Amino acid sequence: MRRGDPNQGSLFGDAPEPSPIAGAPIAGELLTLRAQLVTSIRLGTSSWSFPGWRGILWDGTPSTAALARDGLATYAKHPLLRTVGLDKTYYKPAPLEEFVRLRRQVTDDFRFLVKAHEALTRHYSTDPATKCRFLDCGYALDQVIDPIMNGLGASAGPILFQFSPMGLRTAKNAESFIRKLGSFLSALPVGPLYAVEARDRAVLRPSWAAMLRDSGVAHSYCVHPSMPPPSVQAHTVDPATQPAIVCRWMLHAGLAYRAAVDRYEPFNQIVDADPASREQFARLCALAIAHGKDAWVIINNKAEGSAVRSVELLARAVIAATSPPLAT
Repeated sequence: MRRGDPNQGSLFGDAPEPSPIAGAPIAGELLTLRAQLVTSIRLGTSSWSFPGWRGILWDGTPSTAALARDGLATYAKHPLLRTVGLDKTYYKPAPLEEFVRLRRQVTDDFRFLVKAHEALTRHYSTDPATKCRFLDCGYALDQVIDPIMNGLGASAGPILFQFSPMGLRTAKNAESFIRKLGSFLSALPVGPLYAVEARDRAVLRPSWAAMLRDSGVAHSYCVHPSMPPPSVQAHTVDPATQPAIVCRWMLHAGLAYRAAVDRYEPFNQIVDADPASREQFARLCALAIAHGKDAWVIINNKAEGSAVRSVELLARAVIAATSPPLAT
């Protein structure tokens, strides 16, 4: 999500009492998939306020603003959507009251993946009202961690620190960043599940995996043009060593953000299927099950064209990857 994107647009303002958003009929096939999918695997999308999901999630023609304000409760009733990514918090921290409001819209089994404010992960901030707080533990605790944990409580999932490309071209630069990040992560309070997503290939080195392991922090296996595929990331960061498997399927290869939006809107169908990425995420989920770990996969509309449809296909792939072979 980028600044100016209307999705989750009312996330931080005062909102009136929720107005129910009518949900689309739930197909029996989805209920069957839910019953077959191991409960430790959580699939979801990044945001929920897309009118183009009419007939998939919504009945009728709710507006983007109405969905941003009230659509989460309907989203959370979908059999396969047991988590959601809160991307807007990357651009502006949310107050505790907003997390409380969101928590009230979901069931006890639902979990949120929340992105930390960009001031913590950039050498500069695009928010003119916020100074750069790069790797500032005090700011992370006061403005990110405390509101999330106190507002969401047991509904809090991973807190994700996304580091946009920093131009780490050399081993020296990468090692310096890894040491600084390790010091920051080790100083954070114990309890929440933290995850880190890099957008510089240079950090994929043994010291990166060791730093995350020592800090008890998860690597986010992402599909993004700036990074190698998840299977390559897994060669450096062994999924078996992770506190949980955290995955994000963001942007289709070869497409820029705006080009993907133009190509895929209104996000109601698979346009560019990516079976290779789907298979890699299914294998990561299978490894999570084999090692008794929770797994999270957040999918963006710009991965294949429709995040909800991608969730359905991934659920089938995970089930296939974890089902015992038929006897011959």
